[in-house]
Amino acid sequence: MFAEAASPDQQPGAVTVQTDDWLGPLSTVKATCATLHDGLRYREIRILVSSHFETKLLSRAEAGERGDPYRDLRPRTPEDSRAPA
Repeated sequence: MFAEAASPDQQPGAVTVQTDDWLGPLSTVKATCATLHDGLRYREIRILVSSHFETKLLSRAEAGERGDPYRDLRPRTPEDSRAPA
C-alpha cells in the first residue's frame, strides 16, 4: 500500500484486527507500545484490536483519527518477522 500510495491519505493508516486473529497467528507480530497515546504499533502503524473489527489494513483516509499520530512507515527488519513455529 505504501509503495502504491499517490498521496499521504492513501498510505497505511491503521490495522484493525479481530480478537481471535490477534490471539492466534498474529500474536507473534513484533508490536510495540511505548505509551498509551501512541498505542500498539507495528512498523509505526497503529494496531487496533477488537472483537468487532475485521482484520484488514486501512488507508489514512479510512482510518481517520483512529490511526493518529501518523508516522512514516519504518522499513521491515529481520526482527519484524514472526517467530519460528
